[in-house]
Amino acid sequence: MSQNKTETRGGARPNAGRKKGSSLYGESTKALRVPESMVSTIKALLDKRKTQLEQLANHSEDIFFPAKSPTLCVLPLFAGKVAAGFPSPADDYVEKNLDLNELLVQKPAATFFVRAQGESMLGAGIHPNDILVVDRSIEAVAGKIVICALNGELTVKRLERVNEQWQLKAENPVYANIILHDELDMVIWGVVTNVIHAL
Repeated sequence: MSQNKTETRGGARPNAGRKKGSSLYGESTKALRVPESMVSTIKALLDKRKTQLEQLANHSEDIFFPAKSPTLCVLPLFAGKVAAGFPSPADDYVEKNLDLNELLVQKPAATFFVRAQGESMLGAGIHPNDILVVDRSIEAVAGKIVICALNGELTVKRLERVNEQWQLKAENPVYANIILHDELDMVIWGVVTNVIHAL
């Protein structure tokens, strides 16, 4: 081959290949070596997960809002407290700058936002259309408010254990609690840490 001839084959091409995060799971995937005896079991688990994600995707186009790497949002925090009774002279100096992301999002990679629907959690201060901050890294224990997929439907409830029985407790007497049993297909997505509620 002549040394003057330019090679036109092989090598990386700009913008070629699958785009990062374009998989069903919404994130990069990675090859993993597993024992042959476990292949069918792992495939079955992934198929179940895929089905759940497809059901949720069909439920609503805009359910989840990932936190990922939030933009810095620094606002002044005044040292004086606001009186809820009679007004009093306010301190006119700033104590420090407060980043709302630091206040609301502890672990961006494990945090997402979801919009609340319905009135079953009014007693917990969660109203329709409120934005819930959900952390997937926090352990879902009794007493925590959780987001879970129940038979393919998303719900927000308080996780409780009463008389050795787990249940999803509503914070509104109009709504019944959901007793958890083996026939229910339930996946806990994360623990609600904060509620963004408009006045």
